[in-house]
Amino acid sequence: MNAFCSVLAGLALAAVMTTAAYAADAGKSRTTYSWIDKNGHKQYGDAVPPEYAQTERRILNKDGIETGRIGPPKTPEQLMEERRQKEAIERAKQHDHFLVTTYNSVKDIERLRDERLDQLKAQITAAQGYIGTLEARLQSLQQRAQQFKPYNTAPTARRMPDDLAEQLVRGQSEVNSQRKALERKRQELVDVRSQFDADSVRFTQLQEERRQREAQQSVKTG
Repeated sequence: MNAFCSVLAGLALAAVMTTAAYAADAGKSRTTYSWIDKNGHKQYGDAVPPEYAQTERRILNKDGIETGRIGPPKTPEQLMEERRQKEAIERAKQHDHFLVTTYNSVKDIERLRDERLDQLKAQITAAQGYIGTLEARLQSLQQRAQQFKPYNTAPTARRMPDDLAEQLVRGQSEVNSQRKALERKRQELVDVRSQFDADSVRFTQLQEERRQREAQQSVKTG
């Protein structure tokens, strides 16, 4: 009988220890969340209710200490903005690499800038000359058009010939198109100058950063 009781006691003790072990493990792995409900009150639980799954949640350990946060899903606009920022950073890195591998000094940048600006100025001068020719041709057509209706209000004035009307329309359209192209070329001149000036500043910064790194490395190795 005593032996039987001893066996039962041993089994009971083992069951208690096993239960305690499972409870301890559960306590260690248990994750608690906190969130703000629709009334503005902070709530806690092992799982976040579905209606609050799109809000910010905080993760707490078994001691109630915050270990992390889960934000609401990002909107398409936020994702697009993040992508634009990443692409801008990557373009900036690539441009920095281009600067330090292409130029040896700021004078190299200024020399290329001046060459490019001279090319643009020559193109602008040529465009202005071409527009002058077009305007002179258009003026001649307009003078011819004064002989016909509706410019000539005399009762005996004839209707403007179709070919002359067509030439006037085409001539005015070409002048307008070339003027717009000239404005774009002038804006390109401004943009190119601005870009090269910015490149000069950035190149100087990169050179200074490199010198600082080399100086620090020299101190460490010295």
